[in-house]
Amino acid sequence: MEIELWWLLAFPLFFLLGWIAARIDIRHVVQESRTLPRSYLSGLNFLLNEQPDKAIDAFIEAVRIDPDTVELHFALGSLFRRRGETERAIRMHQHLVDRDDLKDEQRTQALAELGQDYLKAGLLDRAEAIFKRLRDTRLDDLALRYLLEIYQQEKDWPKAIEIAQALPDHESLWWRKEMANFHCEMAANALADSRDDDALAAVERALKVNPRAVRASLLKGDLCLRSGDEAGAIEAWKRIETQDPVYLALAAERMMASYDRAGRAAQGVQLLRAYLERHPSLDLLDTVFEWTVKQQGARGAYDLVREELRRNPTLLGLDKLLEAALMTAPDELRTDVELVRQLVHGHTRQVARYRCDACGFKARQFYWRCPACGGWETTPPKRTEEYDLSP
Repeated sequence: MEIELWWLLAFPLFFLLGWIAARIDIRHVVQESRTLPRSYLSGLNFLLNEQPDKAIDAFIEAVRIDPDTVELHFALGSLFRRRGETERAIRMHQHLVDRDDLKDEQRTQALAELGQDYLKAGLLDRAEAIFKRLRDTRLDDLALRYLLEIYQQEKDWPKAIEIAQALPDHESLWWRKEMANFHCEMAANALADSRDDDALAAVERALKVNPRAVRASLLKGDLCLRSGDEAGAIEAWKRIETQDPVYLALAAERMMASYDRAGRAAQGVQLLRAYLERHPSLDLLDTVFEWTVKQQGARGAYDLVREELRRNPTLLGLDKLLEAALMTAPDELRTDVELVRQLVHGHTRQVARYRCDACGFKARQFYWRCPACGGWETTPPKRTEEYDLSP
């Protein structure tokens, strides 16, 4: 391929133009950096070094020197909010919103920051008003998510459902799980108020949104029980095995109570033992243990736990074994067995908590919604010891 003569002339020209453009950009950056207050650069340095207190002091000084610096106000307001100084953050962002010389894009951002300040301060009505103003703007997605959080905090489930349906990523697995729980919350409230028809309608909507909604099956079983349909209740709770067997422990006591009322407690124990073999669970073991004691006595419970310990050795299982052993121990050994059980029981308190898969929050009781991160169904009914044993 022959090289044209004009190519040889063009190459140096292109290099020259690139060098001139770079020099212009460098001069522009240098000029802008010289116009910034020195304290602004100091504040950035403190932020990079994870010294927020000193960064705030530096930014306050920079704002005092140059009150027109909008980005400084944003940075300072965000720092105040992170530190929990919501009143100062609100004043900072409200000042920006009230400025007449602010561009529309900057005013929208200031409103979003102000809404977050109100939310952090617990002023939910003011935060709601702000995020409603941001609907149909470039921050519509952000407004929807914060409105959803507000309505969940207020337990206004109809509004939460309305907002969730407007989310851009609806129909996702996460969305279906949350929507089903919103309907289940409505069902639980209706059930508490003896509005069984409303509760059943909400349960059906939850299952339509998410057929794998375990909570909806639990509530449907409770509704069947209220109407005297013991068999329907048991069938609703049995469905949990196909939805998510981890949650079987939540229905175990309900199922056994229904079997017992029907005079089929032995059949119920047999069913739960089959669940325990297929889906090992410490909470399920507790229920099977208690009913085995009632049906077969302490010796039968001892054999049950010993067999389970061979399959799944756990400290909590050992605690149950010692409890059964204490029931069958002769008088001369009872004191020694009780001493060993007390020592083991003291250690089980550390491994007998539920843990959120999303944030790691631990609690002694089960929550459908994590109190720490707000995730729905992120805390399965599994004890922390079971996580350590999982492959």
